[in-house]
Amino acid sequence: MKVLVTGATGFTGRHFSSIARDAGYEVYPLKADLTDAAAVAEEVLQVEPDYVVHLAAIAFVAHGNVDDIYRVNIVGTRHLLHALSLLHVLPKAVLLPSSSNVYGNAKKERLDETTALQPVNDYGVSKLAMEHMARLWMDELPIVITRPFNYTGLNQHPNFLIPKIVGHFIRKESVIELGNIEVERDYSDVRVVCDSYLKLLLTPEAIGQTVNVCSGVAYSLREIVATMENIAGYKINVQGNPKFVRASEIKRCR
Repeated sequence: MKVLVTGATGFTGRHFSSIARDAGYEVYPLKADLTDAAAVAEEVLQVEPDYVVHLAAIAFVAHGNVDDIYRVNIVGTRHLLHALSLLHVLPKAVLLPSSSNVYGNAKKERLDETTALQPVNDYGVSKLAMEHMARLWMDELPIVITRPFNYTGLNQHPNFLIPKIVGHFIRKESVIELGNIEVERDYSDVRVVCDSYLKLLLTPEAIGQTVNVCSGVAYSLREIVATMENIAGYKINVQGNPKFVRASEIKRCR
């Protein structure tokens, strides 16, 4: 079985590709630039995938180029879906990760798939727009939309919080600058998320559905720092830096 993976060289893509290969699938990384519709269509028609996992995206909320966020996350996804619709034999499943960011600062204790969607940043808006756009293709393609909550793991870019914190302890630094250390996030291991993606591809009941991928447990940044202090065996001086506090900060996401 052939699995076409976009973003295969990225953080999540590398982990998913490894898990899929270990499960016996042939992994085909999409090499075309998602913003090049013709190149995407040509490559998709060559591969003729049995399954598709679309992991290519601008995933860093504070990414500096807002145009790129919308261009890649929405238009790039549309190019992929259009290309897939041209296949003589359609894939058995197409998995499109959105994000828990679409929920914004919802007041519910636990967020589920029925929670009102109110994104508070460009990344969240781009992912919600991607979801709406993808629904235009639901009658043609077997789409599963996921909303992964935060996750981390080996080789995640140090722009992200947990790799940043771990890096400071690895280097035995005495001071770290962070934003609001009281924010809480639902963290999973990237390998658990990728395993969930593979299982959803093989679950017929998931077709046409939107599924949260999460642990159900929220940790504050303060707790994460304390955990690292216990592992490293020393206390670090946490200094607040206003530039790391977003005006539209999501306070709690579980």
